Amino acid sequence: MSKDPLSDALSTIKNYEEIRKREAIVSPASKLIADVLSVMKENDFIGDFKLIDDGKSGKFQIKLIGNINDCGVIKPRFSVKSDEYEKWEKRFLPAAGYGTIAVSTPEGVMSHDRAKEKGLGGRLLAFVY
Repeated sequence: MSKDPLSDALSTIKNYEEIRKREAIVSPASKLIADVLSVMKENDFIGDFKLIDDGKSGKFQIKLIGNINDCGVIKPRFSVKSDEYEKWEKRFLPAAGYGTIAVSTPEGVMSHDRAKEKGLGGRLLAFVY
């Protein structure tokens, strides 16, 4: 286990997808992980997810639907302006319009496509395709 819970969560999801499991349990739970999972759900990479209270920090139970080829965190968390997303798409995604990058913006965590539409910059958190 590393010191980056988001990285651990995405590795767990990726590993469970590779062995064709239908469900993954990710712990510890955090607001950042929940926000990234919401972005993944909005873009149809995962099904529903719910928080399970275990008396500690909690866990997420995630329904997997087999749509993830790869996912991971972006380290260091690069700062990006609203007109620079294309450069990062080329670096982290296999093709234009395929996959998404989770971005932390002043309006919360969202996909890079929504941030681009709203003209927001932010910090790159994770990619999924």
